[in-house]
Amino acid sequence: MKLSPLLLLFIANIAFSQQNLIINDLDYFEMPGLNVMVFSDFYPEGHQTGVTVIQHGTRVAANGDLRLEPSPGQWSPIPVKGKRTVSKETRTITQQLWYPDSSRDRKGFNPIIYPDLVLRYSVKVTVLDQNSFKVSVDLEKPLPAEWIGKVGFNFELFPGDLFGKAYLMDDRGGIFPRQPDGPVENYWGEFLSAPLATGRKLVIVPEEDKQRIEIETKTGSLELWDGRSNHNNGWYIVRSIVPANATKGAIEWVITPNVVPGWKYEPVIHVSQVGYHPGQPKKAVIELDKSDNSQVEAELCRMTENGNVIVKKGLAANWGPFLRYNYTVFDFSEIKDPGVYIIKYGSASSEPFQIDEDVYERHVWQPVID
Repeated sequence: MKLSPLLLLFIANIAFSQQNLIINDLDYFEMPGLNVMVFSDFYPEGHQTGVTVIQHGTRVAANGDLRLEPSPGQWSPIPVKGKRTVSKETRTITQQLWYPDSSRDRKGFNPIIYPDLVLRYSVKVTVLDQNSFKVSVDLEKPLPAEWIGKVGFNFELFPGDLFGKAYLMDDRGGIFPRQPDGPVENYWGEFLSAPLATGRKLVIVPEEDKQRIEIETKTGSLELWDGRSNHNNGWYIVRSIVPANATKGAIEWVITPNVVPGWKYEPVIHVSQVGYHPGQPKKAVIELDKSDNSQVEAELCRMTENGNVIVKKGLAANWGPFLRYNYTVFDFSEIKDPGVYIIKYGSASSEPFQIDEDVYERHVWQPVID
């Protein structure tokens, strides 16, 4: 059977979208096993802004942006978010930003003190090939002489998933430390610290396919910092200094997170942590991969001294997609017998929960009062 050109194009587009980063309808980059956000939200204090990478369902890196310190804290200067431009044709997302933020400068309960620096710039992310993308920073004008060596592009790595894992910087390797060392305070009250490694190419967790990420700079060098040394909520930080006299292409990185072919998000079953009163509606929400439309029966099991006993089994009702996931709902409202239960969906299991008339009598609101 001969396929029409339109159908062939449709099939080709589906195949392309499954193997390459594309910009989806929510205006961020997407492919199975990888999502890349570019200033989709803006909360730098909470490590939620800038260039953000979600690899195999886990947010591994965030806060990719120009900062005025190697390891900023909660009250460090942050930029103002300007116009955001999305081009699906060129697979590019560009965000305009600037310092200072006059709405925060020396204002509010915990005022941020901005230095005497006016800096306008843009961060641009462009897909190169499959799961590789380029991050570039363009400045409106070169940095003032007194700020050379102080402004850099920071990219933060979530530390909890990296303790004891390896990294490679050019021809040398290292281990992400569990305990931050330092900083050391000198006689003048200044904190002295040094990067864990410097070089041109950094490979994060080379030993694991689901976590491996390559970062290569095309301008200057990379520095790997432990941001926990001076802030207890700090992350590991990859940083490049903005060169003197640089404007367009002041920073250029190529980031390549490894993607396991055919990877799918494992189901997660959401139930009430408090439990359920026998007379109330009882529903479990099952969170699935966006492309997961499989028909798997959910099982409600009551725990006994001899093991689990299935008390209800059936297909969950499709609720539909939301953001990065697809959802189904398993209704077991008719189950009223007191006991401890668990819900299973394929290889996934919920946390144990209770059905009982006294579920609200202890361990719910009382700990807040205590």
